Order: sequence, then C-alpha cells, then structure tokens
Amino acid sequence: MNDGPYPHSAGQVPVLRLGAVLLVTVQGDLYDSTARRLQEDIGAGVAAGGVTGVVIDISGVEVVDSYLGRVLAEIAAGTALLAARTVVCGMRPAVAITLVELGLTLPGLHTALDTEAAMAVLAREAAGTLGEPW
Repeated sequence: MNDGPYPHSAGQVPVLRLGAVLLVTVQGDLYDSTARRLQEDIGAGVAAGGVTGVVIDISGVEVVDSYLGRVLAEIAAGTALLAARTVVCGMRPAVAITLVELGLTLPGLHTALDTEAAMAVLAREAAGTLGEPW
C-alpha cells in the first residue's frame, strides 16, 4: 500500500477520494482475498472521516459470485454504520441476472447505471431527497 490513504490500491483495485466520496473502479474479476482487502480499505477510508459516500463501479466485472455479492452487501452495511452511503454502478445485465438466480439481496445498497448516475444518487442523498433502496 502507498504511504498515504488516497489514492491507494487494494490488490489491483484503486480507491480514490473525490471530495467526500470514495470512488472504486473494479476491473476484471476479484479474488476472494482482494475482495476482502478492498472491504477493509473502504472501511478504513470511511472511518478516517469526511467520507459520506462510496461509489463502486463494477462495469469491468464479468462474474459476480455469491462471495463477492456478500462482500458488496457487507461494504454497504459497514459504510452505513459509519454514516456513508454505498452505490454500486455499472452492473452488467448478466451479473444482475446471476445475483437474482443466486437469490442474493443487497440490503442497503443503491444501484445506478453508471458513475455519473451514482454521484447523482449521492447528491440526492446529501440533499435529503433520496428514499430507501428498493
């Protein structure tokens, strides 16, 4: 890991801070150990203070298995406990279908089509105009 907390890399996954938002762009499939490290790094970034939102872009992910689905849900739960909202964006249709077929629910996790839409979700949340995830 680099000397400072931002930007840094969890295995091969960069975690960048843009104002009060952590932006995570996942490219390719994640090994379990890398996914776990990413979860720890996001938690540490939010706990360091000043972060109100996390955007996880999974447009580069071909396959989401039950483990990665659970990790995403755990990231959302952990960041919520630290008063930050998590939005996953860029989910491919095949990935969404797989999550449904696996019976995975992602409680507390908002989704968006792309990074721009995810940032808009966080802006609406900050303005108090966003309801609970469906």
